[in-house]
Formats: sequence, C-alpha cells, structure tokens
Amino acid sequence: MPKIQTKLKSKKIYLVRHGQTDYNLKKIVQGSGIDAPLNETGRMQAEQFYKTFQHVSFDKIYTSTLQRSIQSVERFIQKGIPHEALSGLNEINWGTREGMEITPEEDAYYHQVIAEWQAGNTALRIEGGESPEDVFERQKEALEHILSHDNEETILICMHGRAMRVFLCQMLNYPLQCMDLFAHSNLCMYKLVYTGNMFSLHTFNDIRHLNGYCSQL
Repeated sequence: MPKIQTKLKSKKIYLVRHGQTDYNLKKIVQGSGIDAPLNETGRMQAEQFYKTFQHVSFDKIYTSTLQRSIQSVERFIQKGIPHEALSGLNEINWGTREGMEITPEEDAYYHQVIAEWQAGNTALRIEGGESPEDVFERQKEALEHILSHDNEETILICMHGRAMRVFLCQMLNYPLQCMDLFAHSNLCMYKLVYTGNMFSLHTFNDIRHLNGYCSQL
C-alpha cells in the first residue's frame, strides 16, 4: 500500500467489476487491449446496480479508461457525480491471447499460468502481456491518487476482474499469489473502509443487487 503523507479521513469504497460484455458471454479473452461495450445483460446489470445504490451520496467515481467500466456506472455519472478515468485501473494485458476464443488448448495455457501465479511466480507475464506484478505497480499510483483527496469520503470504483483481484491484494496487504481468493462475477461489489492507515473488507463479491434481474431469467 502506498504511503500517503497527509492525514486522511476515513473513506468508504464501493468497488465493482464491470457488467457483462459479449466477450464475457462468448468466452473470448478480454484484457486491456479490448475495449468492448456492455451487452444487453450488462446494461441491465448496470441498471440494477444503479437502482439499488442510487441513494448513496458518492463524492467521486473512478473507473478504468475502458468503456465497459464507464458504461457500468454511467447512470451515476449522469447525475453529475465527478468522474475520473485512470489507466492504472485498466484490466491486465493478456497479450497475444486477447481476442482469442478460449479453446481447450488456450484454457490449459491459462490454467498453467494461473498455477504459476498461485505458486508465487507473480512476475511471470502472459506471452506479450503483463504480469500481476506489472499491474500491481501501475495500480500504486492510481491508489495513491484516490486516497489523496480528503474531501472524497464515499467513493465508487469500477474496474475489471483480474485487475480487481490485484487491487484487493494491494489494499488488504495480501500476497499477490493469493489473489484468486477474491472471487468475482459481472457487476459484483466489494465494499471496503479505509481508516487512514489500513483497509477493512466489509462486503465480499456481493451480487444481491442483481437478484431482481436474475429472478427474471
């Protein structure tokens, strides 16, 4: 966790993953180099999230620079809540695998890489892409920037699955090899509280806000 020089007020952080895209639906690899929009299901997920949390007085919204994260919280942005897109929050770069369908061969390669990360080799990069340590390093600046604003006490952050796992390790001071402990699904939410020197986790992979939509499927 980056060191902040100023004394900070406590912050409530609502951290969400973007809604579904066609890449998610069709099981095609989607990383920082794929700027896919939400599909119909993703837009409905975003609407359900908005309906559930529209009463929360967010001081600021942070997203990645990718449109699927911005579209997932667009209804909040339309209310006039200040918004900032940070490239440090972008998804991991999956390199040569981006845009490829997950065949049995590709799935085997993916699980091989994940196994290496879980064994502690978090400097291992996907072929042509990033490692978890690369993502961790670029997220440091983004997190420091987010925490540096004393007047932002309730924050909404929307980002991406693998990057969110790295981000949670960073905030909660977990070893990167443990990042797969943090489950995620489209438009899930983690809620954290920052006390000025540490984070605590209050909500884990919460999708209760989607129940109204899911019950109609």
